[in-house]
Amino acid sequence: MKKIILITGATSGIGEALAIRLAKQGYRLILTGRRQERLTQLKNQLLADYAAEVTTLCFDVRNKESVFNILGQLTEEWSKISVLVNNAGLAAGLAPIQDGLLSDWEQMIDTNVKGLLYVSKAIIPEMIKAGKGHIINVGSIAGIETYPNGNVYCATKHAVNSLTLGMRMDLIQYGIKVSQILPGAVDTEFSLVRFKGDAERAKKVYEGFEPLKAEDIADAIDYMINAPEHVNISDMMILPSAQASATITERKH
Repeated sequence: MKKIILITGATSGIGEALAIRLAKQGYRLILTGRRQERLTQLKNQLLADYAAEVTTLCFDVRNKESVFNILGQLTEEWSKISVLVNNAGLAAGLAPIQDGLLSDWEQMIDTNVKGLLYVSKAIIPEMIKAGKGHIINVGSIAGIETYPNGNVYCATKHAVNSLTLGMRMDLIQYGIKVSQILPGAVDTEFSLVRFKGDAERAKKVYEGFEPLKAEDIADAIDYMINAPEHVNISDMMILPSAQASATITERKH
């Protein structure tokens, strides 16, 4: 029987692209997100196109009670999760530290750090019981490079990087692999969310070069998942060819 893979933030972008890619391979999927209509639409698409086995769970990873209540109610069969992809995350605002909004800071910390911890905490015990598992955290180039006005977002992704290292150390004794993927510029809802729906401003982020697509990151995560049991792709940075660092991108004008 194919592995069960849980993907957080599956309603768009990388999470959605990964769900489609894994459904094609016959994996059994648990897809979570905040938008029920998008979850239902994706589930119906995967059923129609690939006859995939899919369970959807609608909750916000920031809500501790929802995370533990909903994941705690999985049936015995669906609780045997082999791979957890901590994909839910966001950036809110792009301002110097003195002008940042407390609400933006709290949203990023609660989603990118605490949300990842809540979901992991709910899933890890079953992996320990099974003596195997794989946790893949979706980080960012911002997790190893800080850029102007990125202050709190970069701090949250630095936290994801550090948590990945710590989780790998703590869980290796239980046969659990821990990996991290660190994308550069990816054209998803990321910038639209960061700029609170300002489509014009979001579009300018990717002007003059070809950014990564969600499918590019899904392809890399797929490679991590399908690596042999004795192989752990521990950390993978993936950039568009026009990007050299968090702050250097070659744009054609």
